[in-house]
Amino acid sequence: MDKEEIKKILPHREPMLLIDEAVLNDEMSATGYYRVRGDEFFLQGHFPGNPIVPGVIECEMMAQSACVLFADKMKDEDVLPVYTGLDKVRFRGMIRPGDLAKIDVRLVRESHPLYALHGEVSVDGKKCMSGDFSFAITKKCV
Repeated sequence: MDKEEIKKILPHREPMLLIDEAVLNDEMSATGYYRVRGDEFFLQGHFPGNPIVPGVIECEMMAQSACVLFADKMKDEDVLPVYTGLDKVRFRGMIRPGDLAKIDVRLVRESHPLYALHGEVSVDGKKCMSGDFSFAITKKCV
């Protein structure tokens, strides 16, 4: 699915929409992709002359990639996916401008509205980040 199809699922918009495309591999796993352009807001000060994608942004890419697993539950405009936890997150490599980040996520456990997953972010087959995370699909507060 391309960015426009992703926008039908996720409430995120630029500059916080952090996946360019996503593939639903099966009902338990998905893969997202994001090409780091170099002009992103989060690279402006991280770090001048040596831009590196911040770890918290990698975590957000992971969560957004997972949301395609729950497209049917998130079609309602009154719902919002929110992080509920991060665990065992490890950073092993840097992601820089020009890199294509591949984000693989796998559903570990679900008890609607809570979901537990495992994710890995890689560039050119090298693991850059991995971790367990959870989120809830909640009603929006207006």
